[in-house]
Amino acid sequence: MLGRMVRRRVVVRGFVQGVGYRYSAAAAARAHGVAGWVRNSRDGSVEAVFEGDVHDVERMLRWCERGPRGAEVTIVEIEEEMPERLRGFEIRA
Repeated sequence: MLGRMVRRRVVVRGFVQGVGYRYSAAAAARAHGVAGWVRNSRDGSVEAVFEGDVHDVERMLRWCERGPRGAEVTIVEIEEEMPERLRGFEIRA
């Protein structure tokens, strides 16, 4: 049974750029059927939006806490937002 639709905006801080974080996050999101986007921020963090079934989005939030090999995540800031019914997952510049 599917859970409710949710949207979470995250900012991931630490050593998260230059380690394939965006590409790995996109692959994980697609594997879990989560829509949204991910991008590098100028301050060295990675920002992402995940939208989908609450359980799938929660899996992505847990993934963000560790990231790909080589990443050193120090904090994940999470904000709840209203779902926009996004489709697909993209890597933004």
